[in-house]
Amino acid sequence: MSPVNNDPSSGTAGGGMPLTRKELRARERFLATQNHNVVPVPEATPGEAAASTDREPELPRPVPAVKPAPVAPPVPAAPPVPASKPAAPPVPTEQPVSSAPIPADEPTPASDDESPSVETPGEPHPAEPDHGGNHLDGAEPHEVEGHHHSGYVDPDHTHDVAGHGPHTDHFDEHHADDLHHDEHHADDLHHEEHHADDLHHDEHHHDLIAPVEQTASAKAAVKKARRRRRVLALLITLGVFVAAIAIGAQFLKPLLGMDKVTDYPGPGTGSVNITVPEGSGPKAVAVALVENKVVADADAFVKEFLNDGGELSPGEFTFRTEMKNSDAVDVLVNKDSSKVMYFALSAGLRINESLEAISKGSGISMQELNALNQAPAQFGIPSKAKNLEGFLAPGEYRFPLGTPAKDIIQKLATTTLDELKSQGITEPGKQYDTVTIASIVQAEGGQADYGNVAGAIYNRLKPNNVETSGLIQSDATVTYGLGKKSFHLTEEEKADKSNTYNTYANVGLPAGPIGSPGKTAIDAAAKPTQNDYMYWVTINLDSKETKFSKTLAEHNTYVEQYNAWCQANPGRCV
Repeated sequence: MSPVNNDPSSGTAGGGMPLTRKELRARERFLATQNHNVVPVPEATPGEAAASTDREPELPRPVPAVKPAPVAPPVPAAPPVPASKPAAPPVPTEQPVSSAPIPADEPTPASDDESPSVETPGEPHPAEPDHGGNHLDGAEPHEVEGHHHSGYVDPDHTHDVAGHGPHTDHFDEHHADDLHHDEHHADDLHHEEHHADDLHHDEHHHDLIAPVEQTASAKAAVKKARRRRRVLALLITLGVFVAAIAIGAQFLKPLLGMDKVTDYPGPGTGSVNITVPEGSGPKAVAVALVENKVVADADAFVKEFLNDGGELSPGEFTFRTEMKNSDAVDVLVNKDSSKVMYFALSAGLRINESLEAISKGSGISMQELNALNQAPAQFGIPSKAKNLEGFLAPGEYRFPLGTPAKDIIQKLATTTLDELKSQGITEPGKQYDTVTIASIVQAEGGQADYGNVAGAIYNRLKPNNVETSGLIQSDATVTYGLGKKSFHLTEEEKADKSNTYNTYANVGLPAGPIGSPGKTAIDAAAKPTQNDYMYWVTINLDSKETKFSKTLAEHNTYVEQYNAWCQANPGRCV
């Protein structure tokens, strides 16, 4: 059956009369000129029946050259209709949904340029498509080289093309079959679309296929895509560069010390007691604070302490772990004294000076403190002691507000006794003598010379000593007994035996300690440096430089150096 009868273009518009043959041919030529994107299908293979000489050649079946570009299908010519018979009524059909061209199976007159396709009478009828919807399963596939046609052909009839007989009877007889064929026309078109995809195209395009020129909008889109790729590549490169810097910094920080913590955020937790020995500098204190995790970095703490401009005092201080450097400095320089009872006792202070400092810092009256000073035994001090002199340990102290005076004195006395015990001095009488010698060492020499001064004192106290005959001859003891502080004594003051602290006139130790010795002086008195010295003199009161000698003549040469320093520094040696 010819597809012309199924194409809406072969019918009439609005249900009018059917198109004549001349009109159909004109419409066919018009549509053929509009469809340039087609290529001719090769002629039939030898397996098909040869066309009769009196029949026109087969029309080439159009094959879409470019699949994405939909083109209007060519409309095959209708069979010739004799004038003696009326034309068959038009068959309404549906518009094909596919853009694939519809092959023409109906013959056209011999005068046309295109040759029609013919079939032999004995050719079998092709299988109809599956009515269930899967038309590909029941349809016979088309040959790639164009040997067969997908149109429905009645095997019992041949087409009368050359004018040997009318074609109208053939059309009428198969009109019902045409209607049935129309129901599956969409399936046939879909099958043809798949057939076009399967065709093997030549490497060279057909001359009718024009190259698709790139429009301005397409060029702009390409440029935009290239710009996006360049920007993306730049961003990726920048990201890799930044990541490399970040990773490199993590490796360089430990090497450059950049990851070192120099200060804690504070305020800290817990409680840590740190003892600052007499004569200790900020650096030594900073090291102790770092070891106890009070501050993070010793150098940063020292810098903070020096910027504050405070003075370092010996004593016991209470810190917290992981404190800010500035907060730890405030503890050392007593900037938080308003919250606690605070006072500082320097090494070498006499008892009345120590009691005044305690009273001022704690608010306890001097009367209450003097009463405790007159009863030293209640604090564990040896019975030889008449007061607390020498047993109030130097240092910086903080007590909670309202702490009783007795508890404060007990804390200071226990600190000294504990230090004596740590040096192996446990007998009370020996404890008292050791503190007495330590107080002289504290007053007579510099800290670096405490051991040699203590050794010289013990040499003088030996029974067989003929150089000094058991006399210590300390100016500091004489002035203590006189109740004054001076570096110059008269000969009358040195000869006064009534002064129990006069070591020029009285053999042996003075009546008792002459001040509060620090830890270093106590340790030197407990374990003196072994030497043969009998004399010592401090020739520089600022640097505490001390000269030692075994004979009086040598000692006098060092005394001259002391006098020369006093002349160079007027007002210091008084």
